[in-house]
Amino acid sequence: MIILNNQDFKVRNDAKTDIEDRGYTFGDGVYEVIRVYNGKFFMLDEHLQRLQFSLNEIAISYDVESEKLQERLEQLLEQNNVVDGAIYLQITRGIAARNHPYPKKSTPELYAYPIPVSRPLEAQQNGIGMTLVQDMRWLRCDIKSLNLLWNVMAKQKAHEQGYKEALFYRDENHVTEGSSSNFFGVKDGKVITHPANNYILNGITRIAILRLCEQLQIPVEERELTLAELEELDEAFIASTTSEVTPVVNIDEHKFNDGTIGEVTKRLQDGFEKLIQL
Repeated sequence: MIILNNQDFKVRNDAKTDIEDRGYTFGDGVYEVIRVYNGKFFMLDEHLQRLQFSLNEIAISYDVESEKLQERLEQLLEQNNVVDGAIYLQITRGIAARNHPYPKKSTPELYAYPIPVSRPLEAQQNGIGMTLVQDMRWLRCDIKSLNLLWNVMAKQKAHEQGYKEALFYRDENHVTEGSSSNFFGVKDGKVITHPANNYILNGITRIAILRLCEQLQIPVEERELTLAELEELDEAFIASTTSEVTPVVNIDEHKFNDGTIGEVTKRLQDGFEKLIQL
């Protein structure tokens, strides 16, 4: 079953939308992927807060609270008996004749449905490799919009070269994030990650990790890393809703910690494991 606008829950094959939905013609919409563990949403409040931020930033008139979206998502979870997986949710500006300016009248289109997601246990145990890709996205990466073409192209490049993820950089002094993840380096026991500004998406798992660092008394520095500093890191990892805390053992030809998982990363993996069991 899926959510389609304000209609009753529908069977997925019965759900339809118009070809002039601006989500398709312009990528004019936003989305969230919300993880489910043991039949419960993980950090749902934070996801909905970020969703509302994205909606507000691109002026889509949809209020998460007044539309009782949380209640509807909880019902969707129950309807589909999701125990371990995720819910994909997107809201577009709506259906209108194809024209660049915002339509004077349109009703936002809501879609939400379960997707299969399993924990990346092998990657968490063995680590992954990344490849550097120039960050040529627009400058509002803090908005979780449907416009993901450069992310997709970068991920494909990584895949073709045998890597799991791409690491974006804007110039030699500015490493940003992964194509579908946030990036963290560790130097002398300190976690270093890009500040949450317009150059990156403030990941929900990123938020969880920063909270864990505070609880575990792991020092954190939110700043830009340079390409040169990457080779000086003791360890590195990525984080996202689907990758959780996944160690990075190499970026292109450079290996971290002789290709083994670092101690700070292990501590955060253990802390995250406890967090999702709550």
